[in-house]
Amino acid sequence: SLCMGNQARVADKATVVSTSTRNFPNRLGQGANVYLASAELAAIAAILGKLPTKGEYMELYNSLAAKTEQTYSYLNFDQYEDYTKKAKDVEIEAEVREGAKQAYAAQYA
Repeated sequence: SLCMGNQARVADKATVVSTSTRNFPNRLGQGANVYLASAELAAIAAILGKLPTKGEYMELYNSLAAKTEQTYSYLNFDQYEDYTKKAKDVEIEAEVREGAKQAYAAQYA
């Protein structure tokens, strides 16, 4: 998941499923109920619009597991010609690059 803790926020008192690696009160929104989940559980919750029962989870998980190679291929962006072609044309503005470098240096100094 994207680190939303300091950026986007969910509605107050919303209930959400997150693939983040950490959670603490009000991290994603004031009074938000955040359930940390695996990618599979988050996908199933998104399909159902709720946290699944064990039976619902197993049924949909088995459906996902049957397509493991296609499901997880998105993790290898560098192996997709279409992606690498487009990525070569992306230019990051100098001020954005410099700000990122400074933030990185400050964090790891």
